[in-house]
Amino acid sequence: MSDSNTPYELKNINLPSNAVWHKCTVSPLDRARLMEQTPRCIWLTGLSGAGKSTVANALDATLHENGVKSFLLDGDNVRHGLNKDLGMTESDRAENIRRVGEVAKLMVDSGLVVICAFISPYKRDRQMVRSIFKHGQFVEVYLETPLSVCEQRDPKGLYKKARAGVIKQFTGISDPYEVPENAEITIDTSTLSVADSVKHILQVLSQ
Repeated sequence: MSDSNTPYELKNINLPSNAVWHKCTVSPLDRARLMEQTPRCIWLTGLSGAGKSTVANALDATLHENGVKSFLLDGDNVRHGLNKDLGMTESDRAENIRRVGEVAKLMVDSGLVVICAFISPYKRDRQMVRSIFKHGQFVEVYLETPLSVCEQRDPKGLYKKARAGVIKQFTGISDPYEVPENAEITIDTSTLSVADSVKHILQVLSQ
């Protein structure tokens, strides 16, 4: 892995010389007021099998049931469309997270609560996403479920393939996962149920 401070190549990062920011009449604050809610990006990170998608989906369903306008961006789902041209190299993973971060920012600006479930193994990439949001808008949820538990679950059979060498560059096996140092919320799904994980997230958000 390259040093976390080393710049990495992103695709299409140069703005055309004629690209000028157009200021909209309706502001993000106006949209939030119309929605009657506090827009946020809730970013779930952790190893494959930690329960990100499961907890994110349950959180989204709970918010929806309570009248909160939310949307879920799931790592695998996004790779079926927006990011289907990206592989699993470090630079492609960085671009994957960059694109999702920008989409999440647009959703927050529209007044939504957006839930993102992505392994996002590198601190640098998570910090890059955090930096595009205003203070308090980005909530990092670290699922610290141990590797042994994630590998035992192995819901998609990916760990087995990674151990056999079929899958290269697999986080936790052949690629690193950089643990968040200052996540707003930390959850271990090996000791906390999905329902209790959702309750814990909502409790922290309500503070």
